[in-house]
Amino acid sequence: MNDTLTSDVIGRRVEVNGEHATVRFSGIVPPVAGLWLGVEWDNPERGKHDGSHEGTVYFKCRHPTGGSFIRPNKVNFGVGFLTAVKNRYVLEDGPEEDGKEQIVIIGNKPVETIGFDSIIKQQSQLSKLQEISLRNCAVNGAGDKGAIAKACPSIRKVDLSRNLLSSWDEVLDIADQLKHLEVLNLSENKLSFPSGSPVRTGTFPALKVLVLNRTGITWAEVLQCAAGWPVLEELYLKSNDLLISERPADVLQTVKLLDLSSNQLIDENQLFLIAYLPRLEQLILSDIGLSSIHFPDAGTGHKTSMFPSLQYLVVNDNQISQWSFINELDKLPSLQALSCSRNPLTEGSKAAHTTRGLIIAKIGQLKTLNKCEIPPEERRGAELDYRKAFGNEWKAAGGHQDPDRNRPHAEFLAAHPRYQSLCLRAWFIVIHVYASCTEYGAPEDGELKTQQPFLLKNQLLTLKIKYPNQVDQKVLEKRLPGAGRLHGRLDEKAAPWCQDVMKPARPDNQRKAWKCRPPFHRGPRKPHFLNVKTVVCYVDIRNDSI
Repeated sequence: MNDTLTSDVIGRRVEVNGEHATVRFSGIVPPVAGLWLGVEWDNPERGKHDGSHEGTVYFKCRHPTGGSFIRPNKVNFGVGFLTAVKNRYVLEDGPEEDGKEQIVIIGNKPVETIGFDSIIKQQSQLSKLQEISLRNCAVNGAGDKGAIAKACPSIRKVDLSRNLLSSWDEVLDIADQLKHLEVLNLSENKLSFPSGSPVRTGTFPALKVLVLNRTGITWAEVLQCAAGWPVLEELYLKSNDLLISERPADVLQTVKLLDLSSNQLIDENQLFLIAYLPRLEQLILSDIGLSSIHFPDAGTGHKTSMFPSLQYLVVNDNQISQWSFINELDKLPSLQALSCSRNPLTEGSKAAHTTRGLIIAKIGQLKTLNKCEIPPEERRGAELDYRKAFGNEWKAAGGHQDPDRNRPHAEFLAAHPRYQSLCLRAWFIVIHVYASCTEYGAPEDGELKTQQPFLLKNQLLTLKIKYPNQVDQKVLEKRLPGAGRLHGRLDEKAAPWCQDVMKPARPDNQRKAWKCRPPFHRGPRKPHFLNVKTVVCYVDIRNDSI
């Protein structure tokens, strides 16, 4: 770069020894002669000052040490898109190799290869390239008009992250020539957008995935450009200091995944502005400082009209510390998967499995938690544990086994919105080809006794096994660890005992179902019916169960 630089370099993105910066000044800086460029570094630790020298302000920086003065010959202004493609994917012209073996240089070592020439030839045919990665290739724009469309007409996926693109117009100049473009990554390009003038639209007719992480884009600029993304399905906006200032109107209506991670200015009120995107299925809100959420349109036990299609929510690395947050998530009508790691609520004093169980019990339709599937038996166990753990609190609040007297106060219902339904609902579990019907019912008084010290003898339960059709038969008693539930294959645990009692009187006797009736059974509550031969069971076993 010569010393005749003028103001047209202002705003250009440059690279110096691997570090990226934006040109903010071009001119003389007395008393030293010659032309200087004033740059603001992406990494403020790379700079020395705030754009001033000896009391004179030449440009301004967002950080007090974000600026430097550099000679033009030290700066790389980058190359055009097609030049970068050829540098990465095309061999220099030379004589053809007769054999199939080649010597190529990988790092500093020569490597003998077989068939490598065919791979290189395939990559060298630019017209057939569909996916290209130009990350950190100093791309500064489209280059000659029409050249990209002529050389690379088939491109569908482009990674342009960490380059020297300085404006949205430069992006559009490239996209205009890639009519089949479906995936575009522009992360770590500090882009400027035209203020007050209409943005060119219709330039991304096929774009489905757009990544704009760490680009400095604002929410207003997102909405301004979104008219040009008519079929967009995934939008990534991580680490942009975003503040959601307005509701999308007639834009982003096709988006299924939205990543707003690491935007610390976002709060729950701003989230309500995107709550009615009709097709939004996945919402990523990691590391935004979120601590609470409340859906004002839905009372206890009801579903919200917000986020109607949301199936997967990610709230990792936030400030969630109250169970009321989890209670609110049960109001989301379509929620099936949740990631909620590294929050005060999940990193507290409770064991990880206890916290997981509480979340499962509080969100009834959840099928996956922290990327781990929730099988039916785990859900049943979590809900039974939850029902028992808060049984005394439920009774103290006005709960009662008699439905006519069961009136827990509003404070309890607000803290435990699903508790009442867990006490009343009927469960239907189909395992293999056999269906068992159980009802939780309200917790019995015997379940809510204060636990004895944790000794093995205090944890054993007595299971009484008896064949109901033989009145005078001796009852077989077995002692089991008192986990509250017996799970696993029945023929591995209880079936041998049952077979001692159920001496087959006819060939099909082994296929009969047996039942487990808790000792506190009364009223309409049904026992558990289980098939001895085939059922993988999950049974509520209590002391003196028969």
